[in-house]
Amino acid sequence: MTELRNVSVEELSEPVTFPVEAYLSADYARAEADRLWARVWQHAGRVEEIPEVGDYLTYNIGRDSILIVRTAPDRIKAYHNVCSHRGRQLIDTPPDSNGVAGHRKLFLCGFHAWRYDLDGNCTFKLDEQDWKGMLSDERTHLAEVQVDTWGGWLFINMDPQAMPLREFLEPAAGILDPFQFEKMRYKWRQWVIFDCNWKTAIEAFMEPYHVEGTHPQLVAYGNTYAWSKAYGRHGVSGFQERDAKLQMDQANTITRAGKGGDPRVSTYQLQNEIYTTVNQASTTETLVNAARRLVDELPEGTPAPEVIRHWLARARADDAARGVIWPDITPEQMAKAGLAWAVFPNMSILQGITFALCYRARPYGDDPNRCIFESYAIERFPPQAEPKPQWVYAEPSAGKWGKVLAQDFSNMAAVQRGMHSRGFRGTLPNAHQERKVTNFHRNLAEYMGRGAVRLLTPAAGGTNTFGKQR
Repeated sequence: MTELRNVSVEELSEPVTFPVEAYLSADYARAEADRLWARVWQHAGRVEEIPEVGDYLTYNIGRDSILIVRTAPDRIKAYHNVCSHRGRQLIDTPPDSNGVAGHRKLFLCGFHAWRYDLDGNCTFKLDEQDWKGMLSDERTHLAEVQVDTWGGWLFINMDPQAMPLREFLEPAAGILDPFQFEKMRYKWRQWVIFDCNWKTAIEAFMEPYHVEGTHPQLVAYGNTYAWSKAYGRHGVSGFQERDAKLQMDQANTITRAGKGGDPRVSTYQLQNEIYTTVNQASTTETLVNAARRLVDELPEGTPAPEVIRHWLARARADDAARGVIWPDITPEQMAKAGLAWAVFPNMSILQGITFALCYRARPYGDDPNRCIFESYAIERFPPQAEPKPQWVYAEPSAGKWGKVLAQDFSNMAAVQRGMHSRGFRGTLPNAHQERKVTNFHRNLAEYMGRGAVRLLTPAAGGTNTFGKQR
């Protein structure tokens, strides 16, 4: 392995390139299990999935299966999902399921009936005397995994020496705390096994630079020029106006005015198009309905900033009337939070005041050309009115995922195939709008010890600093 010479965060503002080995190499995919997934904090579910003592869920990453269980009203633990006797999984995780959830008072191994309490202690070993006193509590206890929560998400880390979750998530966590994601609940959740690398999949949602090429119908309703910033391990993107005189705090986010001379009309058109084509996510029915009334509630010629303030105030009142209370988020906080976050390594959050659309991608075994891709929406609901959707396997079609996500799917497999081409000379990411992607690879290289991001330099024949590395 050659010495890693990676760019700094500051250098990401310059044109850079990175190799495609991370997408294509079977050896690289196998190495990820030890160098990345065994060492990094990764979100494994939501706290709402295990509300009662004894509730559990499983999370699979590569060949590892993690069992997460509520052991007390105020305590959650995680273990490797494996019996200490002969290695049988305690909870079967069929390949056609996206994790398993349930409720147990204890965990019983289906092979030889060894039993474990919720705290991981082995409470029964058949014919224990045959081991002549060698089965100590430490030797038979379930192997623990670090678990913590933020924003209502469950995070696990298999490295016992890993830094605390909060430290790992900063500064993203601090910037996003005002949204109070922990008060949101699943609206829907879907998954699919897809023909591309997990990085190809998650990167499709790291930048709005692709909107004009992939989602041309959205261009009619809103400007799609974007900015992208690196924050340590994580990154954020947002919309901006090419004409700086038109920029305002809300323009960064999805709650903004659209194109056109009348912001009362364009705000509704943009919100309705998003809600209709993004599987009733990325905004809410309340926001759409409040935007629909703008032409009746405001005079023609009302400036865009006043339209946005009025719209959000009315939507907030509408939600309050049905028992949905908004958090207090200042325009400055909204602007800094931007449109969408990439939380290293494999989590994407497109957030709004009362909602978020999220993505996760994981390896499918050791195959570098396939992945498990998931998307789900979370939202604030009135008390006692939260839906309880389960994971649904959905083929990647517009009928199952909505028009916008289906358009994204059309790219993912095609990008994976294209990177295999002998004619592909290397990556040319946009230094202004795709910095989340380059920062992701900068951090990935630090974990993997290979695949460094480098400054783009002139090269003979028009090739990049380095070509394809398989």
